[in-house]
Amino acid sequence: MSASHLLAFALAALVMVALPGPDQALIARNALVGGAAAARRTMLGGACGLSVHATAAALGISALLATSATAFTTLKLVGVVYLVFLALRMLTSRAAAAEPSHRRARTGPRHPFAQGLFSNALNPKVALFFLTFLPQFLPNHHPALPAAFVLSGIFALIYLAWFSALIEIVERVGRALRSPRVHRGLERVTASALLAFAVRLATSAKP
Repeated sequence: MSASHLLAFALAALVMVALPGPDQALIARNALVGGAAAARRTMLGGACGLSVHATAAALGISALLATSATAFTTLKLVGVVYLVFLALRMLTSRAAAAEPSHRRARTGPRHPFAQGLFSNALNPKVALFFLTFLPQFLPNHHPALPAAFVLSGIFALIYLAWFSALIEIVERVGRALRSPRVHRGLERVTASALLAFAVRLATSAKP
């Protein structure tokens, strides 16, 4: 693959990563509620969830979702249920974001890695994205599998770089926002965003 080919992929991947979605909502919320450490664990979980789909696309497994309405619907419903579960937990949470950082580490988001992992791994739209996105950049006259893994690795690095920057920004700005009142508002906003993503996923049709 040429340098221009890789640059085109990197720019396209950056646009895809920057689009609003559950990752932004969860990582920003966890950065404010649980601190930078919880947000980074959420980010790493999200990257692992993306890697699951990227690997499946590279191996051709994700083609099942494109051809099987049952598989697509099943994974979609599980993803919807998980997003709704997260939203309801946030709406009923009473964690105090204004507590000192050493206490927030204990009372912040529970299992942030799992939140990031499952929000991506259970999203069939992410699987289909990789299934349709990666092949456009694969070489025609060389083995596709090694190139697919290289591109998936580049995508993961861009994902980690983008959200690391987001976490740093939220952490700096968030120092002035950690109060019980702001925390309650943040929980409602994040829960509403997750419910909106769940509705959008539930009403999406298989391409």
